[in-house]
Amino acid sequence: MTFSLGIVGAGQFSGQFATLFQAHPGVGDVYVTDLLPERAEKLAAAQGLAGTFPSYEAMLESDVDAVAIFTQRWTHGPLVLQGLNAGKHVYSAVPMAITTEEIAAIIDTVKATGLTYMMGETSQYNPATVHARNQIAEGAFGRLFYAEGDYVHDMDLGFYDAYRYSGGENWKSTASYPPLLYPTHAVGGVLGAWQTHAVSVSAIGVVDDRGDGVFDKDVSQFGNDVSNATALFEVAGGGSFRTNEFRRVGYPSHIRESRFRFFGTEASMEQLATVALWQDKKGVQDISELLEPKPTMSPDDPSLQHIAPELRAAFTSGSAPVHDRARLPREFDALHNGHEGSHHFLVDDFVTAVNTRTLPTVNAWVAARYTLPGIVAHESARQGGARLEIPDFGDAPAS
Repeated sequence: MTFSLGIVGAGQFSGQFATLFQAHPGVGDVYVTDLLPERAEKLAAAQGLAGTFPSYEAMLESDVDAVAIFTQRWTHGPLVLQGLNAGKHVYSAVPMAITTEEIAAIIDTVKATGLTYMMGETSQYNPATVHARNQIAEGAFGRLFYAEGDYVHDMDLGFYDAYRYSGGENWKSTASYPPLLYPTHAVGGVLGAWQTHAVSVSAIGVVDDRGDGVFDKDVSQFGNDVSNATALFEVAGGGSFRTNEFRRVGYPSHIRESRFRFFGTEASMEQLATVALWQDKKGVQDISELLEPKPTMSPDDPSLQHIAPELRAAFTSGSAPVHDRARLPREFDALHNGHEGSHHFLVDDFVTAVNTRTLPTVNAWVAARYTLPGIVAHESARQGGARLEIPDFGDAPAS
């Protein structure tokens, strides 16, 4: 059993996923559309896709079964709703949406239509998250009471080039995207292991001082002048976690842009740029090798020449020893991976969910719990750190 898929957006990221979707035995024809038709034509030709559509609307009017959205991060909510209302299953890059209302509408539409929705959060399969999830399931931490998740990616390390590529002449107005509205790499990496959800938050933002027109309120499409932000969340059942979203930071994000720590009553785990440690009351164990993905391609590969060198690690990392690849199709064994081994698992999650009509791991309800905390944290920072409650849409219904 297979289904046809339309890729929405032919940018730097989507091409990597087009290869995987096309190779998956559960997917048939793969199409693509982009606001810049030449980019869609180039991707279709380079990868031998089934064809292109002149617009998203034309794709939705076709008999394509599902769509995978890889567009600008603030556009996802409306595009997801369009897709679901057109009767298509939807895979969406992060974040899920940028308002509470958009998130609520997506959940309501998924419930009403019975269609598959999945958010492709890479941290769900970050090796640190996978290992912490396994250890939590075994009770190794004792009672978990605190965690930390960081997404630390300096603008100078590839983001300027990426925003120029996607934003055109007005790229500075979109490069000012508020850090806390892109929270899922940090929040999802914590909650993807710790089976709880955030119930309140207090956040602080740091006003940018570079003075280059990025993070300038007068230029920003979002009225945003904050480049670094920190949020402290309270979780259901007791405990807390802290996240950092940094865009001006002296840190080697080309080595590791997401990192995590978990603290329990019996053991703890801490990850830095180049080392990861498991610690208990007896001592310390270096688990760096267990969490280290093995590259699947060279950063100098010709297919990556259009991507800034500082961003290429996200497209070359393979699986880590902690990853269980037994469930993946063998067609993926020789294909590139990315974002610390997550790409293969994300594609397989969506394809399996559509073909078996089961809920994917990062379904609409989980995606809301990964996204909504950042939206409320952004508002908290705008209010000078006021502690705000975070709405919750509950658990996904039993499938």
